[in-house]
Amino acid sequence: MVSKKSRQVVRENKHRRMRNRFSGTPERPRLAVFRSNNHMYAQIIDDTVGKTLAAASTLEKDVKAELEKTNNVDAAAYLGTVIAKRALEKGITEVVFDRGGYIYQGKVAALAEAAREAGLTF
Repeated sequence: MVSKKSRQVVRENKHRRMRNRFSGTPERPRLAVFRSNNHMYAQIIDDTVGKTLAAASTLEKDVKAELEKTNNVDAAAYLGTVIAKRALEKGITEVVFDRGGYIYQGKVAALAEAAREAGLTF
C-alpha cells in the first residue's frame, strides 16, 4: 500500500530545503510568509542574529479593520503593502523572498507583488 504524505509535511520539507539555499542578512533580510486557513503573516528577519525586524499579519486590529475577509487574495495584497511600508520605515529596501514552501500563486504571489509595488526589491 502506498502511503501519501500530508500537504503540511510536504510544505515543511520544501521550506526546509529552500532555507538551506538562502538566509537573511543585515544588508538583505528575509521576507518570510506564512498562511493559515484564516490569516496571513509576513515577517522580515535577519537570520544572522535571529531577530525579526518588521512584522505584519491580518490578525492586527488596524489591518483587519481595512479588510472584508482575512484569508483571500485582497487581504494578502493589502498585507504586502503594509509589510513593505514597515520595512521602508526601518530603512530596509532589499529583501530575499521566502515563500515558506507554498506555491508562488494566489495569495503568496499577491503579497509579493504588492510588496514590490510598495517599494521592496527582490
